[in-house]
Amino acid sequence: MMRAYVALGSNLGDSRQHLMDAIQALAALPHTQVLERSLLYRTPPWGVVDQPDFLNAVVALETALKPHDLLDALLAIERAAGRQRHGERWGPRTLDLDLLHVEGTHMRSERLTLPHPHIADRAFVLLPLHDVAPELVIPGQGKVMDLLRAVDTHGCTPLA
Repeated sequence: MMRAYVALGSNLGDSRQHLMDAIQALAALPHTQVLERSLLYRTPPWGVVDQPDFLNAVVALETALKPHDLLDALLAIERAAGRQRHGERWGPRTLDLDLLHVEGTHMRSERLTLPHPHIADRAFVLLPLHDVAPELVIPGQGKVMDLLRAVDTHGCTPLA
C-alpha cells in the first residue's frame, strides 16, 4: 500500500457536488481507501483567468494501485463527471483530478510525472494539501508548509 495525494477541482455545474461525487468514486476504487480530505476552497482561476472561480480540495489515499493505474482511474472518474479533455488548457471543467504525489515514487513518463512538477507554484493545490499533509516533503521542492508560505493565497477562501 502506498499513500497518494490527489487534487480535485471544478468550476462548471454543481462544483461542490462534482467534488463530493469524485471523493466517493475515489473511495470506491479497488484496494484504495480515502484517509483524509481537505476543506473545500474557492479559488480564482489560474492560467486562463476569464472563467468562473474554482472549488478545490485534496484527498490523501492509501492504495495498492500502481501510479499509472491510479492515473487511469482518475481519468475515468473525470470522464464519468462529463470532463472532456479536448478543450482549452486550463479552461473551465466539470472535474479535474491531478495525481500530485505518491510517497516513495519519483517518475517521469510521457503520461505522468511524480511528484507533480507544479505543486510548489499553485496556492489552489498547496492550501488543501496543507490541510491533509503539512509536514509532507515533496522531493526536490520542499515541505508543504514551507511551499505554502512562498505562494500568494490572495483570493483563496475556505468554505464551511
